[in-house]
Amino acid sequence: MDITTAVSVEDAVLPFEIKPLGVRGRMVRFGGVLDQILDRHDYPMPASAVLAEAVTLAAMFGSMLKFDGKFILQTSTDGPVDVLVADFASPNKVRGYARVNVQRLAELEASGQMTPQAVIGNGHLAMTVDQGPDMERYQGIVGLQGDTLADAAHEYFRQSEQIPTLLKLAAGPLVGRAGAAPSWRAGAIMIQHLPADGGISPMQVYSGDNPSGEDESIAEDDNWVKAKFLLDTVEDHELLDPLLSSERVLYRLFHEDGVTVYPELKFQRYCSCSPDRLQDILSRMPEEDRAHMAEDGEIKVKCEFCSTEYVFSPADIGMDDANG
Repeated sequence: MDITTAVSVEDAVLPFEIKPLGVRGRMVRFGGVLDQILDRHDYPMPASAVLAEAVTLAAMFGSMLKFDGKFILQTSTDGPVDVLVADFASPNKVRGYARVNVQRLAELEASGQMTPQAVIGNGHLAMTVDQGPDMERYQGIVGLQGDTLADAAHEYFRQSEQIPTLLKLAAGPLVGRAGAAPSWRAGAIMIQHLPADGGISPMQVYSGDNPSGEDESIAEDDNWVKAKFLLDTVEDHELLDPLLSSERVLYRLFHEDGVTVYPELKFQRYCSCSPDRLQDILSRMPEEDRAHMAEDGEIKVKCEFCSTEYVFSPADIGMDDANG
């Protein structure tokens, strides 16, 4: 592909390779799909920004799976945004939501200490691979102690994959005409230094297998040092600019050594909620819990991912009346 003339395509991941440097990578760009996710909620802008980063990372890592499954990224922390959940379902579906304490977030902003690290707070980040029913799940957990999501991802790769990895991540709103809602963008580039033997098990990336707990990364060579230096020059606005294609960004960074790009994968938003599925879940709940949920003869359930509200009568879920 001629990366000097390619047209920008958002909501996609673009795999690439810098063969002379022994480096492979992926670049993710989000636009309209991110708006579809965030527009279904009324999050304050700082919360939307960290959720946009979480969705981007889930898409980056999930698109690396070599089998049908789901990649789930989830935080549990003590910050104003104490829960972030983003997942990627094969082959190309993404979704996400956040749990936000709006009052605490406003207090943080008033204090002048608003940073992505402060918004998230301290806790942990879990990354899970679900291969489906009757298959083993893999999970890796790293601490979040004053870290960004990108910092935590770096620590995860350092502990578990044993392949040198560098990630750049940015998210933010593009402000348009006065009175118009902002349009969200997110972008990320990840590069990895290929091992001398040519690869690893498809699951090693996510299994967290490193019994010693020691950093067993291979020694840096000149090619990897050069690749890291070049990636460090990328700026946030280059990752977010809708007029700057992924191919053009890669050309700017690595044209001296030559970069090969492979077919992109387009993303789409999804949600797995449905009236039938929720009705089945409610019908299996203890009678006492269902009775507690009933108000004015109705049971209302709101999907955390898409904010769709479903209303059921007690009879729909096998209750005799609104009081159970």
